[in-house]
Amino acid sequence: MADITGKKVAFVLTDGYEDSELTSPWEAVQGAGGQPTLLAPKDGQVEGKKGHTQAVDGPVSGADASDYDALVLPGGVVNADHLRMDEDAVALVRGFVESGKPIGVICHGAWILIEAGGVEGRTITSYPSLRTDLRNAGAQWVDQEVATDKGLVSSRTPDDLPAFNAKVLEEIAEGVHPR
Repeated sequence: MADITGKKVAFVLTDGYEDSELTSPWEAVQGAGGQPTLLAPKDGQVEGKKGHTQAVDGPVSGADASDYDALVLPGGVVNADHLRMDEDAVALVRGFVESGKPIGVICHGAWILIEAGGVEGRTITSYPSLRTDLRNAGAQWVDQEVATDKGLVSSRTPDDLPAFNAKVLEEIAEGVHPR
């Protein structure tokens, strides 16, 4: 497992996220020495579609990509649909895209990357129903467990979490990836 001691990792999500797509990468980041931070459009706590709740550490409105070493975008249809319509969340994600810092995205989380202009010319995977959305946004969509493109790590579903977590940690350890 990669050592990411001291690295700050932003997790951006809201209610309706896929529970394991938050909890599994969060635990992986902590286990590798990283410092996960949950950023959301609302205060208090967020609730996953299967009932997991977690405290929000800060608002997306006050967050800046320069304060973090990497970003993780969990999926969940409701979560991703709401985040892609939140201007502050999209602006934060765009900041990560422009910085070249590692980004991990799984399942429907790719909708946020599309909105932030982060997929054009990139190889990415996702939940299969996003294939056309990603291709229309200029991405090269692939159907595989994990895809990596210059620091952008993507996976399809919770079944892919072991490979996703390992690759996200590896990319965080490597640092910024110029496009």
